[in-house]
Amino acid sequence: MKMLKKAPLAVVIGATLLPALAMANMHGGHSIGPSEGDREFSLSGTGKSSKDFDNGSAGVIGDYGWYLSDRTLVGLRQSVNYASVENGDDVWNGSTSVFADYHFGQGAARPFVGASLGGIYGDGVNDTGIAGLEVGLKYYVLPSTFVQARAEYQFLFDDGDSAENNFDDGAWAYTIGMGLNF
Repeated sequence: MKMLKKAPLAVVIGATLLPALAMANMHGGHSIGPSEGDREFSLSGTGKSSKDFDNGSAGVIGDYGWYLSDRTLVGLRQSVNYASVENGDDVWNGSTSVFADYHFGQGAARPFVGASLGGIYGDGVNDTGIAGLEVGLKYYVLPSTFVQARAEYQFLFDDGDSAENNFDDGAWAYTIGMGLNF
């Protein structure tokens, strides 16, 4: 009897998902994801705070890219970060970089690997070069709309020698966001 009471809920959920599944099968000759020549825009966020919430930082990252193939994306990434420090000055910084990512798979889940190169600047940092290796996952919730998570190992440098020396002193940066292909 309990099973029959839950059946209408399953029907409602199934009927709600049918339009999304139908849309996923109507995207440009393939079911989901980008094609060669498509553009991509994504917006991600990052943040952290101390356990007492008296020190913290938040940031926004925007990516704009072009698909050279259905798997290879190149683009420009801009970030803006703000940090609030108890008993200290609040600081702003940003970074601008170019990136290249290679995506795997054909379904809704698209893992990727990539690299970035650019500069970091602002109140809380020395203006310098920044490079990174990244790994992430895009999950398409609609044929051209995805949520993503990315982890990037970043390191700072002033020249080629310092890049080699500073690689071991890098830090991980994590972002979560969403985007679309068009």
